[in-house]
Amino acid sequence: MDINIREHIDLELKNLEEKLLKLGKLAIDAVSQSVLALKEQDVDKAKAVIEGDKNLDDMAEDIDMSCLKFMARFQPLGQDLRTVSAIMHMAVDLERIGDYGASIAKRAIKLSDRPHIKPLLDIPRIESDIRKMVFLALDALMEKDTKKAEDVCRMDDEVDDLERQIFRELLLIMIERPQVIQQATELLLVARTLERAGDHATNLAERVIYIVTGKKISASQIRRPREENS
Repeated sequence: MDINIREHIDLELKNLEEKLLKLGKLAIDAVSQSVLALKEQDVDKAKAVIEGDKNLDDMAEDIDMSCLKFMARFQPLGQDLRTVSAIMHMAVDLERIGDYGASIAKRAIKLSDRPHIKPLLDIPRIESDIRKMVFLALDALMEKDTKKAEDVCRMDDEVDDLERQIFRELLLIMIERPQVIQQATELLLVARTLERAGDHATNLAERVIYIVTGKKISASQIRRPREENS
């Protein structure tokens, strides 16, 4: 009977992890497509991201309910409890990342009828880094690999560096060309939104470390010291 229950628990946890993987792909695709819509000034692509946000919300809610049912059925302990609890929190982080995609898409629509004030190079670079971070965090979850999770936390330093670089460049543009302040402000908000998505990716990594070790480790303990970030 114990072996049978163990098999059921492992199967249900695997199903929950696979649901989380699907949510993660949808969430990061929303961010990627919204940044592409911004770069290409593609209103239809931006609208598709916004319309797809409800599907993300529904998937996150389904994961939450599935986790609650799992806990009610199996009353898990130890790593099983840490895993299902972490999956619930990770679903919230991924749903939030998807929301950021919709937010960027709305800004892409606002900026779609005006020429770019500068080539969009660093914003797509941030998006690419965040995409890598999310998928690496999800790989870490599936493999229960704390090293990969720690690597996610370190990657967030580059995201922060890029966000600060964009801020400095856009600030100079606003000083030199006051007529584009509104457009520059929108791009600043896009960069800040992406930086926050990176923070949620590090949350995913922290959860993986907690599942494996039972210890709550903050990303700030893994990343380079704060004074070097200034």
